[in-house]
Amino acid sequence: MKETYLLYGNSKIKFQVPDSIDILELKDSPNIENIDKVIEKSLCNPIGTKSLSSLIKEKKPRTAAVTISDITRAVPNPVFLPHLLRTLEKGGIQRKNIIIVVGTGMHRQSTKSEHIHLVGAHIYKNYRVIDHIAGDGRNLTKVCEDPPVSVNSNFLRADFKIVTGFIEPHFMAGYSGGRKGVCPALVDLKTIQKFHGYETLSSPLAMEGILEGNPCHETALKVAKTADVDFLFNVALNRNLRISEIFCGDLEEAHICGCDYVSAQATCFIDHSYDLAVTCAGGFPLDINYYQSVKGMCMALPALKQGGSLFQISECREGVGSKPFQDILHSYKNRWKDFLRDIEINKNITKQDQWEFQMLCRVLNITGTKHLYFFQEGRSLLEGGLLEGLIHCSPVLMGKSISETVGNFIHTYLKSHKQAQIAVIPTGPYTILRRR
Repeated sequence: MKETYLLYGNSKIKFQVPDSIDILELKDSPNIENIDKVIEKSLCNPIGTKSLSSLIKEKKPRTAAVTISDITRAVPNPVFLPHLLRTLEKGGIQRKNIIIVVGTGMHRQSTKSEHIHLVGAHIYKNYRVIDHIAGDGRNLTKVCEDPPVSVNSNFLRADFKIVTGFIEPHFMAGYSGGRKGVCPALVDLKTIQKFHGYETLSSPLAMEGILEGNPCHETALKVAKTADVDFLFNVALNRNLRISEIFCGDLEEAHICGCDYVSAQATCFIDHSYDLAVTCAGGFPLDINYYQSVKGMCMALPALKQGGSLFQISECREGVGSKPFQDILHSYKNRWKDFLRDIEINKNITKQDQWEFQMLCRVLNITGTKHLYFFQEGRSLLEGGLLEGLIHCSPVLMGKSISETVGNFIHTYLKSHKQAQIAVIPTGPYTILRRR
Protein backbone atom coordinates (compact mmCIF):
# COMPACT_ATOMS: atom_id res chain seq x y z
CA MET A 1 0.00 0.00 0.00
CA LYS A 2 1.04 3.61 -0.54
CA GLU A 3 -0.34 6.99 0.51
CA THR A 4 -1.77 9.59 -1.83
CA TYR A 5 -4.21 12.48 -1.50
CA LEU A 6 -6.95 14.54 -3.15
CA LEU A 7 -7.54 18.28 -2.75
CA TYR A 8 -10.87 19.04 -1.08
CA GLY A 9 -11.85 22.50 0.11
CA ASN A 10 -8.96 23.79 2.16
CA SER A 11 -7.71 20.29 2.95
CA LYS A 12 -5.63 17.48 1.54
CA ILE A 13 -7.59 14.25 1.93
CA LYS A 14 -4.98 11.53 2.48
CA PHE A 15 -5.71 7.81 1.99
CA GLN A 16 -4.02 4.50 1.23
CA VAL A 17 -4.21 2.72 -2.12
CA PRO A 18 -2.70 -0.52 -3.44
CA ASP A 19 0.75 -0.18 -5.00
CA SER A 20 -0.71 -1.20 -8.36
CA ILE A 21 -2.66 2.08 -8.64
CA ASP A 22 -0.97 4.85 -10.63
CA ILE A 23 -0.67 8.35 -9.15
CA LEU A 24 -0.87 10.98 -11.90
CA GLU A 25 0.36 14.32 -10.68
CA LEU A 26 2.10 17.44 -11.84
CA LYS A 27 5.68 18.27 -11.01
CA ASP A 28 6.12 20.33 -7.91
CA SER A 29 8.05 23.59 -7.90
CA PRO A 30 9.59 25.40 -4.95
CA ASN A 31 8.22 28.70 -3.72
CA ILE A 32 10.11 31.75 -4.92
CA GLU A 33 12.43 32.88 -2.16
CA ASN A 34 12.68 36.62 -1.51
CA ILE A 35 9.44 37.08 -3.40
CA ASP A 36 9.36 40.89 -3.02
CA LYS A 37 12.81 41.19 -4.53
CA VAL A 38 11.91 38.87 -7.44
CA ILE A 39 8.68 40.80 -8.16
CA GLU A 40 10.61 44.09 -8.35
CA LYS A 41 13.20 42.48 -10.62
CA SER A 42 10.44 41.12 -12.89
CA LEU A 43 8.79 44.54 -13.17
CA CYS A 44 12.15 46.00 -14.21
CA ASN A 45 12.85 43.21 -16.72
CA PRO A 46 9.51 42.21 -18.25
CA ILE A 47 8.92 40.01 -21.30
CA GLY A 48 8.41 41.71 -24.65
CA THR A 49 8.18 45.29 -23.42
CA LYS A 50 9.92 48.01 -21.40
CA SER A 51 9.90 48.08 -17.61
CA LEU A 52 6.66 49.04 -15.94
CA SER A 53 8.12 52.29 -14.61
CA SER A 54 9.45 53.20 -18.07
CA LEU A 55 6.07 52.59 -19.68
CA ILE A 56 4.39 54.82 -17.13
CA LYS A 57 7.03 57.52 -17.58
CA GLU A 58 6.53 57.49 -21.36
CA LYS A 59 2.74 57.45 -21.31
CA LYS A 60 2.31 59.92 -18.45
CA PRO A 61 -1.11 58.52 -17.46
CA ARG A 62 -3.41 60.38 -15.10
CA THR A 63 -5.58 57.34 -14.29
CA ALA A 64 -4.94 53.59 -14.03
CA ALA A 65 -6.98 50.40 -13.76
CA VAL A 66 -5.83 47.01 -12.52
CA THR A 67 -8.02 43.99 -13.09
CA ILE A 68 -7.83 40.91 -10.85
CA SER A 69 -9.48 37.48 -10.84
CA ASP A 70 -12.55 36.82 -8.72
CA ILE A 71 -12.94 34.53 -5.70
CA THR A 72 -13.03 31.35 -7.84
CA ARG A 73 -9.30 31.69 -8.61
CA ALA A 74 -6.49 31.17 -6.11
CA VAL A 75 -4.48 34.20 -7.17
CA PRO A 76 -2.20 35.60 -4.40
CA ASN A 77 -3.07 39.22 -5.21
CA PRO A 78 -1.96 40.64 -1.82
CA VAL A 79 1.58 39.44 -2.58
CA PHE A 80 2.10 41.38 -5.80
CA LEU A 81 -0.56 44.12 -5.89
CA PRO A 82 1.37 46.41 -3.48
CA HIS A 83 4.31 46.41 -5.91
CA LEU A 84 2.12 47.28 -8.91
CA LEU A 85 0.25 49.99 -7.03
CA ARG A 86 3.42 51.50 -5.60
CA THR A 87 4.96 51.67 -9.09
CA LEU A 88 1.86 53.40 -10.44
CA GLU A 89 1.96 55.99 -7.67
CA LYS A 90 5.70 56.56 -8.06
CA GLY A 91 4.95 57.23 -11.73
CA GLY A 92 2.73 60.15 -10.73
CA ILE A 93 -0.73 58.57 -10.64
CA GLN A 94 -2.63 59.67 -7.59
CA ARG A 95 -4.12 56.92 -5.44
CA LYS A 96 -7.63 58.29 -5.92
CA ASN A 97 -7.21 57.81 -9.67
CA ILE A 98 -6.39 54.10 -9.43
CA ILE A 99 -9.21 51.54 -9.61
CA ILE A 100 -9.11 47.77 -9.07
CA VAL A 101 -11.69 45.87 -11.12
CA VAL A 102 -12.62 42.31 -10.16
CA GLY A 103 -13.06 40.38 -13.41
CA THR A 104 -16.13 38.37 -12.54
CA GLY A 105 -17.14 37.42 -16.09
CA MET A 106 -20.49 35.67 -15.60
CA HIS A 107 -19.78 34.65 -12.01
CA ARG A 108 -21.73 36.09 -9.10
CA GLN A 109 -20.78 39.41 -7.53
CA SER A 110 -18.23 39.49 -4.71
CA THR A 111 -19.08 40.17 -1.09
CA LYS A 112 -17.23 42.78 0.96
CA SER A 113 -15.33 40.08 2.84
CA GLU A 114 -14.31 38.52 -0.49
CA HIS A 115 -13.00 41.86 -1.72
CA ILE A 116 -10.90 42.10 1.44
CA HIS A 117 -9.69 38.53 0.93
CA LEU A 118 -8.84 39.22 -2.71
CA VAL A 119 -6.74 42.35 -2.22
CA GLY A 120 -5.91 42.49 1.48
CA ALA A 121 -7.33 44.78 4.15
CA HIS A 122 -4.89 47.66 3.56
CA ILE A 123 -5.51 47.87 -0.19
CA TYR A 124 -9.28 47.49 0.27
CA LYS A 125 -9.28 50.41 2.70
CA ASN A 126 -7.14 52.70 0.56
CA TYR A 127 -8.18 51.96 -3.04
CA ARG A 128 -11.43 51.73 -4.94
CA VAL A 129 -12.34 48.07 -5.58
CA ILE A 130 -15.34 47.23 -7.78
CA ASP A 131 -16.84 44.21 -9.56
CA HIS A 132 -17.41 43.92 -13.27
CA ILE A 133 -21.09 43.28 -14.08
CA ALA A 134 -21.48 41.73 -17.52
CA GLY A 135 -25.18 42.50 -17.76
CA ASP A 136 -24.96 46.17 -16.77
CA GLY A 137 -24.87 48.19 -19.99
CA ARG A 138 -24.32 51.42 -18.06
CA ASN A 139 -20.77 50.33 -17.26
CA LEU A 140 -19.86 48.87 -20.65
CA THR A 141 -18.22 50.56 -23.64
CA LYS A 142 -18.40 49.14 -27.16
CA VAL A 143 -14.97 48.44 -28.68
CA CYS A 144 -16.03 46.56 -31.80
CA GLU A 145 -19.07 46.63 -34.11
CA ASP A 146 -18.72 43.34 -36.01
CA PRO A 147 -19.19 41.33 -33.95
CA PRO A 148 -20.37 43.77 -31.28
CA VAL A 149 -18.10 43.61 -28.22
CA SER A 150 -18.21 45.76 -25.10
CA VAL A 151 -15.66 46.00 -22.29
CA ASN A 152 -15.92 47.30 -18.74
CA SER A 153 -15.94 51.10 -18.97
CA ASN A 154 -13.96 51.71 -15.78
CA PHE A 155 -11.14 49.58 -17.11
CA LEU A 156 -11.35 50.80 -20.68
CA ARG A 157 -11.25 54.52 -19.98
CA ALA A 158 -8.20 54.32 -17.73
CA ASP A 159 -5.06 55.85 -19.23
CA PHE A 160 -2.99 52.87 -18.10
CA LYS A 161 -4.33 49.30 -17.92
CA ILE A 162 -2.82 46.32 -16.11
CA VAL A 163 -4.18 42.76 -16.30
CA THR A 164 -3.23 40.28 -13.56
CA GLY A 165 -3.94 36.63 -12.88
CA PHE A 166 -2.36 33.22 -12.77
CA ILE A 167 -1.71 30.65 -15.44
CA GLU A 168 -3.12 27.15 -15.00
CA PRO A 169 -4.43 24.51 -17.40
CA HIS A 170 -7.94 25.42 -18.58
CA PHE A 171 -10.35 22.79 -19.87
CA MET A 172 -11.68 25.01 -22.66
CA ALA A 173 -9.20 27.81 -23.34
CA GLY A 174 -5.99 25.78 -23.09
CA TYR A 175 -4.62 27.86 -20.23
CA SER A 176 -6.00 30.57 -17.99
CA GLY A 177 -4.30 33.92 -17.51
CA GLY A 178 -3.28 36.47 -20.14
CA ARG A 179 -6.15 37.44 -22.42
CA LYS A 180 -8.75 35.80 -20.16
CA GLY A 181 -8.22 38.68 -17.75
CA VAL A 182 -10.19 40.74 -20.28
CA CYS A 183 -12.31 38.13 -22.07
CA PRO A 184 -14.40 36.74 -20.50
CA ALA A 185 -13.50 38.56 -17.27
CA LEU A 186 -14.45 42.13 -18.31
CA VAL A 187 -16.76 41.81 -21.32
CA ASP A 188 -20.49 41.97 -21.96
CA LEU A 189 -22.91 39.07 -21.68
CA LYS A 190 -23.24 38.45 -25.43
CA THR A 191 -19.48 38.28 -25.89
CA ILE A 192 -19.21 35.77 -23.05
CA GLN A 193 -21.93 33.73 -24.71
CA LYS A 194 -19.99 33.78 -27.98
CA PHE A 195 -16.80 32.81 -26.14
CA HIS A 196 -18.67 29.82 -24.67
CA GLY A 197 -20.90 29.16 -27.69
CA TYR A 198 -21.90 25.72 -28.98
CA GLU A 199 -19.62 25.72 -32.02
CA THR A 200 -16.64 27.02 -30.06
CA LEU A 201 -16.87 24.27 -27.47
CA SER A 202 -17.61 21.62 -30.09
CA SER A 203 -14.08 22.02 -31.41
CA PRO A 204 -11.73 19.19 -30.34
CA LEU A 205 -9.05 21.88 -29.90
CA ALA A 206 -11.06 23.68 -27.19
CA MET A 207 -9.35 21.82 -24.39
CA GLU A 208 -6.59 22.01 -21.82
CA GLY A 209 -3.00 22.52 -22.91
CA ILE A 210 -3.80 23.73 -26.45
CA LEU A 211 -3.57 27.31 -27.72
CA GLU A 212 -2.91 26.99 -31.45
CA GLY A 213 -6.20 26.56 -33.29
CA ASN A 214 -8.18 26.73 -30.05
CA PRO A 215 -11.25 28.89 -30.86
CA CYS A 216 -11.73 29.82 -27.19
CA HIS A 217 -8.18 31.16 -26.98
CA GLU A 218 -8.34 32.93 -30.33
CA THR A 219 -11.65 34.66 -29.52
CA ALA A 220 -10.40 35.81 -26.12
CA LEU A 221 -7.10 37.10 -27.50
CA LYS A 222 -8.78 39.04 -30.30
CA VAL A 223 -11.12 40.74 -27.84
CA ALA A 224 -8.38 41.43 -25.28
CA LYS A 225 -6.26 43.20 -27.89
CA THR A 226 -9.07 45.71 -28.51
CA ALA A 227 -8.77 46.85 -24.89
CA ASP A 228 -5.18 48.11 -25.42
CA VAL A 229 -3.73 46.47 -22.33
CA ASP A 230 -0.48 48.18 -21.29
CA PHE A 231 0.98 45.53 -18.99
CA LEU A 232 0.38 41.92 -17.94
CA PHE A 233 1.30 40.45 -14.57
CA ASN A 234 0.74 36.68 -14.36
CA VAL A 235 2.10 34.10 -11.96
CA ALA A 236 2.43 30.32 -11.92
CA LEU A 237 1.66 28.48 -8.69
CA ASN A 238 2.96 25.24 -7.19
CA ARG A 239 0.99 22.51 -5.41
CA ASN A 240 0.79 24.66 -2.28
CA LEU A 241 -0.68 27.53 -4.33
CA ARG A 242 2.43 29.63 -3.73
CA ILE A 243 4.14 31.59 -6.50
CA SER A 244 6.72 29.49 -8.33
CA GLU A 245 7.35 31.79 -11.30
CA ILE A 246 6.40 35.25 -12.59
CA PHE A 247 5.54 36.21 -16.17
CA CYS A 248 4.96 39.89 -16.76
CA GLY A 249 5.19 42.28 -19.68
CA ASP A 250 3.46 42.12 -23.06
CA LEU A 251 -0.08 40.73 -22.98
CA GLU A 252 0.62 37.98 -25.51
CA GLU A 253 4.37 37.29 -25.25
CA ALA A 254 4.49 37.05 -21.47
CA HIS A 255 1.45 34.80 -21.44
CA ILE A 256 2.91 32.40 -24.01
CA CYS A 257 6.10 32.12 -21.95
CA GLY A 258 4.00 31.37 -18.90
CA CYS A 259 1.97 28.72 -20.73
CA ASP A 260 5.17 26.99 -21.87
CA TYR A 261 6.38 26.89 -18.27
CA VAL A 262 3.06 25.61 -16.89
CA SER A 263 2.87 22.98 -19.62
CA ALA A 264 6.25 21.61 -18.59
CA GLN A 265 5.24 21.55 -14.92
CA ALA A 266 1.64 20.38 -15.21
CA THR A 267 1.78 17.72 -17.94
CA CYS A 268 1.75 14.12 -16.78
CA PHE A 269 2.34 11.53 -19.51
CA ILE A 270 0.48 8.22 -19.43
CA ASP A 271 1.03 5.00 -21.36
CA HIS A 272 -2.49 3.62 -21.40
CA SER A 273 -6.12 4.31 -20.49
CA TYR A 274 -7.67 3.40 -17.16
CA ASP A 275 -10.86 1.66 -16.08
CA LEU A 276 -11.30 4.09 -13.19
CA ALA A 277 -9.96 7.58 -12.53
CA VAL A 278 -10.27 9.03 -9.01
CA THR A 279 -9.97 12.79 -9.00
CA CYS A 280 -11.00 16.05 -7.36
CA ALA A 281 -12.10 19.54 -8.39
CA GLY A 282 -8.83 21.15 -7.28
CA GLY A 283 -9.76 22.20 -3.75
CA PHE A 284 -10.86 25.70 -2.77
CA PRO A 285 -11.57 27.94 -4.56
CA LEU A 286 -11.95 25.76 -7.67
CA ASP A 287 -14.33 23.37 -5.91
CA ILE A 288 -16.51 26.19 -4.61
CA ASN A 289 -19.56 24.74 -6.43
CA TYR A 290 -20.64 21.96 -8.77
CA TYR A 291 -20.46 24.28 -11.79
CA GLN A 292 -16.73 24.79 -11.25
CA SER A 293 -16.23 21.11 -10.39
CA VAL A 294 -16.95 20.07 -13.98
CA LYS A 295 -13.41 21.23 -14.85
CA GLY A 296 -11.87 18.47 -12.79
CA MET A 297 -14.06 15.87 -14.47
CA CYS A 298 -13.16 17.02 -17.97
CA MET A 299 -9.44 17.19 -17.22
CA ALA A 300 -9.50 13.52 -16.18
CA LEU A 301 -10.95 12.29 -19.48
CA PRO A 302 -7.63 11.61 -21.28
CA ALA A 303 -6.97 8.93 -18.65
CA LEU A 304 -10.24 7.05 -19.17
CA LYS A 305 -11.22 4.17 -21.40
CA GLN A 306 -14.52 4.51 -23.27
CA GLY A 307 -17.14 3.33 -20.80
CA GLY A 308 -14.73 3.78 -17.90
CA SER A 309 -15.67 5.11 -14.46
CA LEU A 310 -14.88 8.50 -12.96
CA PHE A 311 -15.08 9.25 -9.24
CA GLN A 312 -14.73 12.84 -8.04
CA ILE A 313 -14.81 14.50 -4.63
CA SER A 314 -15.68 18.20 -4.36
CA GLU A 315 -16.59 20.36 -1.38
CA CYS A 316 -19.10 22.61 -3.22
CA ARG A 317 -19.51 24.90 -0.23
CA GLU A 318 -21.76 27.14 -2.34
CA GLY A 319 -23.87 24.35 -3.79
CA VAL A 320 -24.63 23.83 -7.46
CA GLY A 321 -23.91 27.22 -9.03
CA SER A 322 -26.00 29.87 -10.76
CA LYS A 323 -29.77 29.61 -11.14
CA PRO A 324 -29.52 29.38 -14.97
CA PHE A 325 -27.18 26.41 -14.59
CA GLN A 326 -29.52 24.78 -12.07
CA ASP A 327 -32.46 25.36 -14.42
CA ILE A 328 -30.63 23.57 -17.24
CA LEU A 329 -29.85 20.62 -14.96
CA HIS A 330 -33.52 20.41 -14.00
CA SER A 331 -34.79 20.77 -17.55
CA TYR A 332 -32.54 18.03 -18.92
CA LYS A 333 -32.40 15.65 -15.99
CA ASN A 334 -31.91 12.16 -17.49
CA ARG A 335 -31.85 13.75 -20.98
CA TRP A 336 -28.32 14.97 -21.61
CA LYS A 337 -28.35 13.70 -25.20
CA ASP A 338 -31.50 15.75 -25.84
CA PHE A 339 -29.62 18.77 -24.50
CA LEU A 340 -26.83 18.28 -27.03
CA ARG A 341 -29.35 17.90 -29.83
CA ASP A 342 -31.22 21.05 -28.80
CA ILE A 343 -28.18 23.30 -28.51
CA GLU A 344 -26.94 22.10 -31.89
CA ILE A 345 -30.30 22.93 -33.48
CA ASN A 346 -30.27 26.34 -31.76
CA LYS A 347 -26.53 26.94 -32.05
CA ASN A 348 -26.97 30.65 -32.70
CA ILE A 349 -28.57 31.06 -29.27
CA THR A 350 -26.40 30.51 -26.19
CA LYS A 351 -28.22 30.38 -22.87
CA GLN A 352 -26.37 31.54 -19.81
CA ASP A 353 -24.18 28.79 -18.35
CA GLN A 354 -25.24 26.17 -20.90
CA TRP A 355 -21.53 25.83 -21.71
CA GLU A 356 -20.75 24.07 -18.44
CA PHE A 357 -23.40 21.44 -19.11
CA GLN A 358 -22.05 21.08 -22.65
CA MET A 359 -18.61 20.37 -21.17
CA LEU A 360 -20.15 17.92 -18.68
CA CYS A 361 -21.61 16.08 -21.66
CA ARG A 362 -18.05 15.39 -22.80
CA VAL A 363 -17.69 13.40 -19.60
CA LEU A 364 -21.03 11.63 -20.02
CA ASN A 365 -20.04 10.63 -23.56
CA ILE A 366 -17.26 8.58 -21.96
CA THR A 367 -18.78 7.40 -18.68
CA GLY A 368 -22.52 7.56 -19.20
CA THR A 369 -24.54 8.53 -16.15
CA LYS A 370 -24.06 5.23 -14.33
CA HIS A 371 -20.27 5.39 -14.22
CA LEU A 372 -19.87 8.98 -13.10
CA TYR A 373 -19.57 9.13 -9.31
CA PHE A 374 -19.64 12.35 -7.32
CA PHE A 375 -19.05 12.75 -3.59
CA GLN A 376 -19.64 15.79 -1.42
CA GLU A 377 -19.52 15.51 2.36
CA GLY A 378 -23.07 15.85 3.63
CA ARG A 379 -24.50 15.12 0.15
CA SER A 380 -26.44 18.43 0.11
CA LEU A 381 -26.33 18.54 -3.69
CA LEU A 382 -28.16 15.23 -3.84
CA GLU A 383 -30.85 15.97 -1.28
CA GLY A 384 -34.18 16.55 -2.96
CA GLY A 385 -32.97 14.80 -6.09
CA LEU A 386 -31.42 17.84 -7.78
CA LEU A 387 -28.67 15.77 -9.40
CA GLU A 388 -30.46 12.42 -9.25
CA GLY A 389 -30.34 10.75 -12.65
CA LEU A 390 -27.40 12.91 -13.69
CA ILE A 391 -24.89 11.84 -11.05
CA HIS A 392 -25.05 8.19 -9.98
CA CYS A 393 -23.93 7.87 -6.37
CA SER A 394 -25.58 4.76 -4.90
CA PRO A 395 -22.47 2.52 -4.93
CA VAL A 396 -20.45 4.99 -2.84
CA LEU A 397 -20.04 3.53 0.65
CA MET A 398 -20.15 6.42 3.11
CA GLY A 399 -17.32 6.13 5.61
CA LYS A 400 -16.61 7.89 8.88
CA SER A 401 -14.48 10.38 6.99
CA ILE A 402 -13.86 11.52 3.43
CA SER A 403 -10.62 9.52 3.42
CA GLU A 404 -12.47 6.38 4.40
CA THR A 405 -15.16 7.03 1.80
CA VAL A 406 -12.59 7.30 -1.01
CA GLY A 407 -10.77 4.22 0.23
CA ASN A 408 -14.03 2.26 0.49
CA PHE A 409 -15.00 3.20 -3.05
CA ILE A 410 -11.69 2.04 -4.52
CA HIS A 411 -11.76 -1.18 -2.44
CA THR A 412 -15.33 -1.96 -3.54
CA TYR A 413 -14.52 -1.23 -7.17
CA LEU A 414 -11.53 -3.57 -7.09
CA LYS A 415 -13.60 -6.37 -5.58
CA SER A 416 -15.90 -6.35 -8.61
CA HIS A 417 -13.22 -5.39 -11.17
CA LYS A 418 -10.23 -7.48 -10.07
CA GLN A 419 -8.01 -6.66 -13.06
CA ALA A 420 -9.00 -3.00 -13.25
CA GLN A 421 -6.38 -0.38 -13.98
CA ILE A 422 -6.92 2.62 -11.68
CA ALA A 423 -5.39 6.10 -11.52
CA VAL A 424 -5.60 8.78 -8.85
CA ILE A 425 -5.21 12.43 -9.90
CA PRO A 426 -4.39 14.28 -6.63
CA THR A 427 -4.57 17.86 -7.92
CA GLY A 428 -7.41 17.30 -10.40
CA PRO A 429 -7.77 20.17 -12.90
CA TYR A 430 -4.27 21.50 -12.24
CA THR A 431 -2.89 18.45 -14.09
CA ILE A 432 -2.72 17.99 -17.88
CA LEU A 433 -2.86 14.33 -18.93
CA ARG A 434 -1.30 13.31 -22.23
CA ARG A 435 -0.55 10.02 -23.98
CA ARG A 436 3.16 9.52 -24.70
